[in-house]
Amino acid sequence: MKQILSVFQPNKAVSSNTLRFVAGFQVLAFLVFWLYLTPNIIPKPLGIFNAWLHLWEEGLGQELYTSFILNLEAMAVATAISLFLAYGTVLAFFRPIVELLSKFRFLGLLGLTFIFTLMVAGANLKIMILVFGISGFLITEFAVIVSSIPKEEFDLARTLRMSEWRIVYEVIILGQADRVFNVIRTNMAIGWTMLTMVEGLVRAEGGLGTLIIVQSKYFKLDAVFAIQITILLVAILQDYLIGVIKGLVCPYANIAMEKK
Repeated sequence: MKQILSVFQPNKAVSSNTLRFVAGFQVLAFLVFWLYLTPNIIPKPLGIFNAWLHLWEEGLGQELYTSFILNLEAMAVATAISLFLAYGTVLAFFRPIVELLSKFRFLGLLGLTFIFTLMVAGANLKIMILVFGISGFLITEFAVIVSSIPKEEFDLARTLRMSEWRIVYEVIILGQADRVFNVIRTNMAIGWTMLTMVEGLVRAEGGLGTLIIVQSKYFKLDAVFAIQITILLVAILQDYLIGVIKGLVCPYANIAMEKK
């Protein structure tokens, strides 16, 4: 009982068994709430599962693959562009343009879709819209990483007689790699939330967003929930794999974490 009560104490380290018990209790409470306390309009687990089986037979796997690859491609392009610009802020030349581009995160996508449509079409159109929507957030967070590095780290590198370009590589690129992974993990989630909207706007080549629009049109809420849960599970798995890669590339990242 004392271990259970410890979860309500701030900054308290608890055992993994205690956390499993609390997690199990919370999942059970959520299921009870879902089954018995939600309005009838909310689909129940059995109906969602049956809808998922039907959707899978109708090609849900192919639509999931299309959306997954699209999200990866857009994130790869947006990350490459954003990292280049953020690292470029070590040069004063890039700082004004990065400051301007970071403000683009406040722009909505709906009003700009027509302009992008005139430039490209199909899957490339969806990638362009996603890259535009995600890059504003990535550039902002990557630039913050670069600008928030303590001066002492640069001074230490200079005392080791590193050149300025070597300092950029050692202190900024390698030294902040774990924080870059954290930003990528966060924005991969943003990418999934944008993806379904973009696929709903540009229905060429299908995707989960297009499938959600079709199911919503016929008020098949159980199917909509099935698709959303599929997205959630795939995104969680993807997030976990990025965390694993981060642990392999940056094994030092979790050494000093208090709650580990």
